[in-house]
Order: sequence, then C-alpha cells, then structure tokens
Amino acid sequence: MHFVFPTLLSTTALFLAATAHAQPAPDDAAAEGPIIVTAARSTLPANALPLTIDVVDKETLDQQIAISGSVTDAIATLTPSFSPTRQKLSGAGETLRGRSPLYAINGIPQSTPLRDGARDGFTIDGFFVDRVELIYGSNALQGIGGTGGIVNQVTVGAPKEEGFSGRALLQGTADNSFHSDGLGWKSGALLQYKAGDFDATIGATYEKRGVFYDGQDRRVGLNLTQGETQDSRTTNFFARLGYAVSGTGRLDLIASRFELKGEGDFIAVAGNRNTGLPTSAVHGNPPGDPAASRTESVALSYTDSNLWGGNFISQIFFNRSRDTFGGEVAPIATFQDPAIATVNTLFDQSQNRSRKVGAKVSYERAMPGFEALTATLGFDAMLDKTEQRLIATNRVWVPPAEFRSLAPFAQANLKLFGGLVRVAGGARWENVQIKIDDYHTLASTTFVACSATLPVSTPCGVSTYGGVAVAGGKPRFNDLLLNGGIIVEPWKGIRAYASYAEGYTAPDVGRIARSVNLSGVDIDTYLAIEPIISNNREIGVEVKRGPIDASATYFWSSSNKGQLLVPGLGRNFDVQRQRLEIEGVEVNLRTETPIDGLKLAIGYAHLNGRYDNNADGKVDTDLDGVNISPDRVNLSAAYNRGPVSAIVQTQFFLSRTFHAESGVTQPDQRNNFGGYNVTDASIRYQTGFGGMRISVQNLFDKFYIDYSSDTRLPNDPLAYFAGRGRTFTLSWDYSF
Repeated sequence: MHFVFPTLLSTTALFLAATAHAQPAPDDAAAEGPIIVTAARSTLPANALPLTIDVVDKETLDQQIAISGSVTDAIATLTPSFSPTRQKLSGAGETLRGRSPLYAINGIPQSTPLRDGARDGFTIDGFFVDRVELIYGSNALQGIGGTGGIVNQVTVGAPKEEGFSGRALLQGTADNSFHSDGLGWKSGALLQYKAGDFDATIGATYEKRGVFYDGQDRRVGLNLTQGETQDSRTTNFFARLGYAVSGTGRLDLIASRFELKGEGDFIAVAGNRNTGLPTSAVHGNPPGDPAASRTESVALSYTDSNLWGGNFISQIFFNRSRDTFGGEVAPIATFQDPAIATVNTLFDQSQNRSRKVGAKVSYERAMPGFEALTATLGFDAMLDKTEQRLIATNRVWVPPAEFRSLAPFAQANLKLFGGLVRVAGGARWENVQIKIDDYHTLASTTFVACSATLPVSTPCGVSTYGGVAVAGGKPRFNDLLLNGGIIVEPWKGIRAYASYAEGYTAPDVGRIARSVNLSGVDIDTYLAIEPIISNNREIGVEVKRGPIDASATYFWSSSNKGQLLVPGLGRNFDVQRQRLEIEGVEVNLRTETPIDGLKLAIGYAHLNGRYDNNADGKVDTDLDGVNISPDRVNLSAAYNRGPVSAIVQTQFFLSRTFHAESGVTQPDQRNNFGGYNVTDASIRYQTGFGGMRISVQNLFDKFYIDYSSDTRLPNDPLAYFAGRGRTFTLSWDYSF
C-alpha cells in the first residue's frame, strides 16, 4: 500500500498492507491485510490496475484537518495537481488535473450533476472519515462526474472487538492575535458496540468557526452569496448498523446528516485591487438568510467476499441536499423584475434543492480454469432531481430537472508471465436521459440607456436573460465509454504503465437553462446540454525499493465539447461549451533518512490547459485560474517515532501568465497569477490519556491573495480575498 505523505504527488500504485496508522509496523500490516481501494471497484491490488491512485490514511488525514480544517483543504494541500482551495464553502473553480473531481462518500456521488452548487466537498465531517481514496484523471468507474478524478471518502468501519469502543475529540482554534470573534472550537464523539454478528456505531460532531484574519491582521472578506466556512456552525450526525449474515456476507446501513450554517454576523467591505487592499468584513446584518448547506444520506449495502468464489457488492442509496446561497447588501441585478418591484430595489436569494436515489451492483471473480483472468460485471442506476428557486419571492430560476442514468459495465484484468505483465480493459455503456418541462426564464432586468455615445455593437434597452419561454423536453444520450491499459513490473517495487480512459459528466445544465435568452429554444435539440466526454491518457513509472519511493506521471486529456466557466452578470458564472485540451506532469520523491523516523519529500506538478476561443476546432487560449490550477512544488519533513509525530510542510504556488494566440481575444492580464508560498507545521504527543496536538497553519503569517481571487473577476472589489493568516489549533483526542 502506498501512503500519502503530506507533500506527495500522486503515485501510481498501492503496494503494502495498512492499518489506520500512516506508518504501520510490518507485523500489523500483515495482520490487517491490504486495504481495498473501493473507488476502483476491484479487489485486485492497486499495482495490478493501470491507474494513478493514492490513499490518504486516517493519521495523515487527521493531521492535515487539524492544520486546515476540512477534508477538502487536506486533500488540496497533499495533492499538487489539485487547485488551492478558496477557503470558502463553495468549491467553484477547484479542479483536479484541470477538471472537476467527483466527490463521493462510500461510492455515493455527492455532486448535483444538473446544477452544480459546488458544495460537494462539504457533506461530511472528517471525524467520520477513515481514509480518502483518490483516483486521478478522467474515468467512469463511479459513473457521472469523474472527469478530473475521484475523491472517495470512506467512512469509519465496523468495530472489530467485542463490547464497547470509541473515540473523542476536543479542539480550539485562534488567529494570530487571538481576536474574540476569531475563536472557534470543535467537539466530536464516536461510540461503537459489537456483540457477535451485530455491531453499531453512532457519533456526532459540532464545530463553531470564528472569522478568519489574514497575514496583515485584517478580517478576511466574506462571500455572502456563495457561502463561507468562517463565521459558521456545523453539525454532523452519523450512524452505522451492521450484521454479519454469514462468514463472508454482511449487511450495512449507514446514515449521515451534515449541516453547515453561516452565522450572518458580518458584511463584506470592498477591497481595491489597484492598491492591493483585499476585501474585508465588518459587523453587520446581511439581508435574508445566511448561506447554508445541508446533506442527508442513507445507504444500505450487502457484500459477500466469497459468493460462488467471487466478490459481490450491492448498494442502494438515497441522498438529498439543500444549498442556500446568501443575499447581497445591494440587490442582485439578475433577480430584478419590474413586475414585482422597482428595478434595483428587489431583494432575493437562491437555493438549490436536489435529491437522488440510486443502486449499484457488481460481481468480480477469477475465471474458473483460467485464474490469471479476473472479470467484473456490474450495473449502476441513478435518478437525480434538482431545481434552483429564488426563496424570497418563490420564483423558479433553474427549472426542475431530472437526470436518469442506467449503466451496465464490464472489466477484465489478465496477468501474464507470472505477473510480469498485466493487461486490463473494460467498457461502460451510459444511457442518460435529461427531463425538463416547459419553463420561462427570469424577467429581463438589466437596463442600459440607449444613446448616440454608445458603440454600435453595444446592446441597449433590456438585456440579461430575456424573459423567454423555453420548450421542455427529454433528450437522451448514449455512449460507450472505454478504458484500457498495460502494466509492466520487471522487478518487485518497480513498474511502468500506460492507460487510456474515458470519463463523462453533464454540463451545468442549470446554468445553461437559466441563461437562455433566445426565443424558440427547444431542450430536445439544445446542443449545449450534451454530456461532456473527456479522454485521459497517461504514462507512469514508479520505483518503491528500500528507502526510496519515487514516481513520475505524464498525462494529457481532451474533450471536444468541454465546459468552460466564464464570468456572467455580477458574480455569476456562465457555461461555454468549447474544445479543451489539458496536459501535465506529476513527479514525487520521498525518502527515509539516517535519522530513525524522519522522512523527507518533494513533489511537483505542472499543468497546461487550452481551449478553442474562436470555434475553429483548434485550441488557442490558455485556461484561466477559474478552470485550472497553478504549478506547484511541495516540500515536507515528517517525523514519526514513539509517542511523537510531527510535520513541517511548504507549498509553493508558482506564478502564471495566461496567453492566447494572435487573432483571438487575449486574456485579461490583470488575471495573471503572482504566486505565493505557505508553510504549515503540526506536532502530536501521545500521552497515557489521549493525544495532544498543536498545529499552525501559515506558520510565518504570510500575507497573500488566494489563487482564485488573483485570477478572476478583476473588476469586482468584493471578490478580492486574502488567504488566512497564522492560525493555531490545539486539540486533544482519545480512543478506548
């Protein structure tokens, strides 16, 4: 098993066994057996799969969450090809290898495919996550959404010992100056019980976050509309019931309710990009309801590791979410309707409402009489219903839409020459239907007075969405998604592979549907809602021998009708369908040192993405910061011996200038990225009564403008955010 250390880049295999600790002793590893990478939907060891896979174990995950505060931030810190997070509730524009990843919990997708609210990274507290599995690059292993890869959060497992067990967590957080409004705290408890074949797990967490302060001791600005993690309260209730039906068969019922609600104690203060003054915040009462996010999910699974000699997995699930977007102090232009109120006086805010039901089943086994060949057959089904309403006036912004997917799939893996070579491949047939009834877009609300001084090309009068009637429909799409690869492992611990995989996702149909401004549009023939098919090719090499763990991966992907986020009215982003091409390289080196317990690591990622700006079929313009991450270098020193575990890590985000070929519209040079670096540290000491940890984010209290703010919306003084300054977290954890 390959373990994720805090600066590693993606590695190409998982080799040895593991327990819940980042660095298990060999005897413990052998006792526990290999971790199954459930996101890969195979029980084969990961070095038998032509995929780039990482597993973030519990110890590493807890260490990173203590520093940064969330699973999403932890994964972004560990993964150089992942965009730096915005430190907001919304993950809009955060990408993996230049494309959106699929967030999942135990394989259940958290995304809302028809209207991406970008809240799918905040649907469960990391206290209940046992490990995170990352599969890099476009693939369709989990169905819709994996164009950038898969981030699968595997929740806490069933108890293994008879009787009661559990763990608890208490922690407090403060900014560098210990402002009273910057203080936060968190508590969590998990209780497990096992009696024979039955087991139960229940738990709860509560977290109060204060406001954030930057490296110059100013409050970090708030994005009232998209939502914040600062100045918020979070609760999460978790339960798991299990029953061993037989020696190999098991039933599990898992339920979770996660809710993050803004406190609404502050309003934003405009910054000034020209002088370098970031957006800030002062005490105030923003109108409407604060931004919030709620996710509730239930999943029932039956698994049997030896059903007719193979591994059987089945799951049915229900998931619903309600994402509230906050209101602005100034009325939002998009929501104005002169039939309701005078233009520029009408307040409104929106809310995404989504629910999905689905089922997954798969069966894998070595072929009788030909054990070198392992085959998998499976079938996935999902129905998602989503709408976006304006909750102050009860208007529909995004019409109710249904997404239905039916997908049989098959995989095969052939071991040749005693394992020297493996050949793998498969196919997934996606049958998708999108249903939208007839609807009417919001009223035209943006008024530009016509005058002789305006350029001829400038529209005047009423604009925005046009307030047009749109004919609904039930467009259907079918596609056969292929994957295949070859692995060569000439010596144990040294392997190379090459692979090809196709992934797919739906474009943000909600953004597209609400932006229709032409009469006569029929959803059945509207090409803008066709699924995005991305092709991923990669070549990887890994060396894992002795004290060295090194890997290098080169990848490139393309999609003829990709999705590009472009600024729309106000702070809303619209969708353009363009050809996209992305290529990159990821390299990492991790080594043990002569000092027992000390490991050093360096990682690097370089990405280059371009799109077709003038619809001539050729890419000609760089993807901007909303659509691709910066190049990055990660450095770390980690120490783990006896009761002490510690880390010091630095992420260098490298500067980037966006270019375009001559003859097409040039990128706004104000969106060029200046680069910055951030250093974190954490140390934990295990006592006889739990572990004490102190963590520091942004150790040197560096002032910087975050990547997202530096590369988007150059004319918006309310969207120019600084990153979080030095932040202390003191925590105590106890297991029994």
